[in-house]
Amino acid sequence: MARILIIDDDFATQLLLKRTLEQQGYHVTLANDGEEGLVKAKELSPALIICDWIMPGINGLEVCRQLKLIPELSTTFFILLTSLDSVEARVKGLDAGSDDFLCKPIEMYELKARVRAGLRLHQLSRDLQQQKQLLEAELAEAAEYVSSILPEPLNHQKLTISTHFVPSRQLGGDSFDYFWLDPENLVFYLLDVSGHGLRASLASLSVINLLRSRSLGQVDYYQPSTVLSRLNETFQMSDRNDKYFTIWYGVYNYPEKKLTYSSAGHPPAIFLTYNQQNEIKNQIIEQRLKTPGFPVGMFLEAKYVDSVFQVTSPSNLYLFSDGIYELEQEEGSFWGLEKFISLLKKYQQTPDRHLERLIQYVRDWHPKFQFEDDLSIMQIEFL
Repeated sequence: MARILIIDDDFATQLLLKRTLEQQGYHVTLANDGEEGLVKAKELSPALIICDWIMPGINGLEVCRQLKLIPELSTTFFILLTSLDSVEARVKGLDAGSDDFLCKPIEMYELKARVRAGLRLHQLSRDLQQQKQLLEAELAEAAEYVSSILPEPLNHQKLTISTHFVPSRQLGGDSFDYFWLDPENLVFYLLDVSGHGLRASLASLSVINLLRSRSLGQVDYYQPSTVLSRLNETFQMSDRNDKYFTIWYGVYNYPEKKLTYSSAGHPPAIFLTYNQQNEIKNQIIEQRLKTPGFPVGMFLEAKYVDSVFQVTSPSNLYLFSDGIYELEQEEGSFWGLEKFISLLKKYQQTPDRHLERLIQYVRDWHPKFQFEDDLSIMQIEFL
């Protein structure tokens, strides 16, 4: 049985509405003024409210404004009862949050029809709200699962790895991982799937699972370019799959301090170390590690190449997605890679480096930013 609240200071109108609606099988509660109406609405959470516009004290417009701010009453259908029939009055009522109007003198057939329509809309809103809550709960579970798949920080005698991930929504298309191919060779990579949400997240998880389980087939995981080529064959775009992704993939041999890497349309990895020459000691040297190659999935004939880099220590290598620097500023301009690299250099000089602190630096440099894209970053410290 639907619960209806009538707020009106006129006893005769109360009686007429109550009798008519109870004959239709509704449960009706009365309130004599706006203040009492607000109290009873909060107590009862009615499906529908009929409220007189002109009342002493709190009028119908203010009652409507206040009730529409209460989340628990967001689906309650609100009908303003008024003798004002001008366009300006209706606009004012709609701006206050009213869902419908009833004009005095009240026509009973119209009242019944509007109440039936209002209750249908209330039920639809309730159903949508419940579906939204269910979807949000399922997305939260999926986001928790994605977080559980991502690797824990790595502490090794020769290097440490830490990461930070901020999805633009509950689920994002960025992923990263690292694992040992053997006791001397460590793989680490970071990828960024186009788009956001569930589909992008599923694609990134597929890549992680394939690489982690080494299920790509006959692939030399020590040779990054062959890994990217095989991924490109496996994840080709089609009519049913419009996703592509960028990736930076490297293999580090720590006895030789040799890093072999390849990239597919991904931002360069940034290697930072200190100049060892006495006259310019503590100067940070920056090197950008990137190879040519289209994003994975765009073109079947895409070619990928390897490059080898000799690592010096102590030093840091940063892998990241473009979401960390493609931050829109005023007048449509973007923060950009160069400014982010300048920030990385300042961050490199801090004695206690944590990626959460780096993200806070981004907030400080760009206080009005909003992450429109997923953000992920990996910090590899060579000891």
